[in-house]
Amino acid sequence: MARSYTGRERVDELINHFWRNGYLTLSRRYGKYLPEPKPIGNYVVDAVGKFKKKYVIGIILSEEDFNDNKIISKLNFLATRQNNRRDIRVTLYIGVPQNKVFEASRLIEKTLPEARRNIKIIPLPENDK
Repeated sequence: MARSYTGRERVDELINHFWRNGYLTLSRRYGKYLPEPKPIGNYVVDAVGKFKKKYVIGIILSEEDFNDNKIISKLNFLATRQNNRRDIRVTLYIGVPQNKVFEASRLIEKTLPEARRNIKIIPLPENDK
């Protein structure tokens, strides 16, 4: 039976991954009780979390994002952010459909070396067609 995952369900999966790694969710898209995250630079993010003094940003890449020419600059920008008060790098979690994990890893290889260290790929459920 065909199953189609909505944006909300994908963000829920990303938030679940935050929780499994000990992060408290500060803001998220499609949230009922939490505010929407503010754009970082000109880029929309899906979730922001915190564990002690370490922050994490979560974004979800769609099928169309893999064909976007500006995705490398977006990943470089978001993965090189630092905490306001310290020189602590912010980790970037990228949620991708399971069938796009290899393409996402190839995309990350094209980013800056300092950005590459801060990016983690999170496989999300695929849309069945």
